[in-house]
Amino acid sequence: MFAGPTATILNTPDLVTSNKARVRHGLPPRPTHLDVLRPQRLAAPATLYIEAFSAHPLERDAAGLYAPPDGWLDKDGTFHDERPFDDATPVYVVELDPADGLYPLPYMGRQADGSAWEETSTAPFAPPGAARQTFYPDARRLYEEIDRFGLGDHGTPVELGSVADFDFFRAAPSGGYTTGPESERLGQDFFVYYPYHLQSEPGLANLAQATNQVQAVLATGDYAGVQWLEGSPTVDETLYWLGLMVDTTVPLVGHAAQRRHQSLSADGDRNVVDGVKFIASGVALDERGEDRVGACLIVDELVYAARDVTKVDARPGGYEVTGGHGGVVADLGGYGPPQLTYLPARRHTHHSELRLTVLPGRVAGVAGTLRTGVSVVDVVTKDADGLVPAAMPHVSITKYSRYAATGAGTDSPRVADEEVEILARIDANLAGTPLAGFVCEGMSPFGMADPTRNAALSVAIFAGMPVVRTGRGNTGGMAYRTDPTFISGNNLTATKARMLLMAALLKLGALPPALDPFHPTPVERAATEQAVARYQTLFDTH
Repeated sequence: MFAGPTATILNTPDLVTSNKARVRHGLPPRPTHLDVLRPQRLAAPATLYIEAFSAHPLERDAAGLYAPPDGWLDKDGTFHDERPFDDATPVYVVELDPADGLYPLPYMGRQADGSAWEETSTAPFAPPGAARQTFYPDARRLYEEIDRFGLGDHGTPVELGSVADFDFFRAAPSGGYTTGPESERLGQDFFVYYPYHLQSEPGLANLAQATNQVQAVLATGDYAGVQWLEGSPTVDETLYWLGLMVDTTVPLVGHAAQRRHQSLSADGDRNVVDGVKFIASGVALDERGEDRVGACLIVDELVYAARDVTKVDARPGGYEVTGGHGGVVADLGGYGPPQLTYLPARRHTHHSELRLTVLPGRVAGVAGTLRTGVSVVDVVTKDADGLVPAAMPHVSITKYSRYAATGAGTDSPRVADEEVEILARIDANLAGTPLAGFVCEGMSPFGMADPTRNAALSVAIFAGMPVVRTGRGNTGGMAYRTDPTFISGNNLTATKARMLLMAALLKLGALPPALDPFHPTPVERAATEQAVARYQTLFDTH
């Protein structure tokens, strides 16, 4: 189990001081007589009396089906083995022990100055040192709470631990340890988005490190499958990347949540349980015992191929199949076992031509400037640990929209000059990122943009940076090939095309640069078309 970045599934509501604590310490109570119960541990054994027949409004209606209670309490709260009078309260006696695990209890914590906690931070917009964390550092506590409080459909415990043994890893996690000898740094070792003013985001180096970690863990051969937790807007991108890069024959599934763990109708717990069910069922394996579906996202009792799913709405159930072709790998609804409904036709995991174990250790990159010229440089992309974080490709996304062009059109001598953002990005790439490219989310069905943007992207191509054209929008409309110097993104979304182009750059390296990227010769154009064709093969098959 890998804890990934900004994972709502590992995020919990703010710990707010209970009214019991407020009354105990003379603080003004919140305007409610109810206290939210939060999972906590007992420090010592305790004996409790539970009112009989209080677990369900109609439980007493079936009292004749029950054994006698353990005893009765009189009006003074004194326990009796025999009923002292008719209206005494029947009770069950239970001995609670710290070894039992977590129990739902009122939250009694207060701030250092004695005041009540009203939110995660000591005050609104407080700096990191004055803010608590709401994300778990890994999934260990999440699984413990699912096992402890999760209720199966027939009233029995979920008991994930009876299905499999779990190991927990942290890959660009959402929570981190900020004290102690090996304290971690927000925005470098862990990445949160709550409290919102402290939001941080992992970079390409973190993606490389996470990829190496997943590959190393699976290379041990000790695991029947992987579960990856990440925020719902981006989990499909990371899963698609891992499905391209990680060489494994076991299922690789991911989960997200629309609502925070412990909150009303939190969906993440069920997604995790469904993931364990899916992996343990073996339905994803072929006759050789090898995974046949690739990386998948399991949410809302459906199993989506990672390549073919996108979150298109913040509402629950806001996931859709992109491109309109298949995508739902299996169904997990009902009480029966998972059933496959679709087998992806694209290469993945142990069949991927981009998997980490077969990538070259070095490729050609480009450096220089558009003004002085572009040259080919050697880039070391792999070492003994896997991907070299500093060599990760930089792929930018540019989006077409009508009426954005400002120039006179194709009559301009250098129409590309009007696209200052793209040209600036090209120069920045040449200065610091020898492996780079672009994705243009253009009009469907061709992925084309306006003439100025097309011209600027053509300059990028002849400066050694491949460009992918995709259709407009989250549904990933088809982008057919109209120019052999551009890569067709087929039905990929722009974000998925970015991940595939990054992986392809690690395999194929930069395109051959022209002497003058604004005016390539016929020979240079032919060489570029030949190089782009190799990229196109990867996009047609992955």
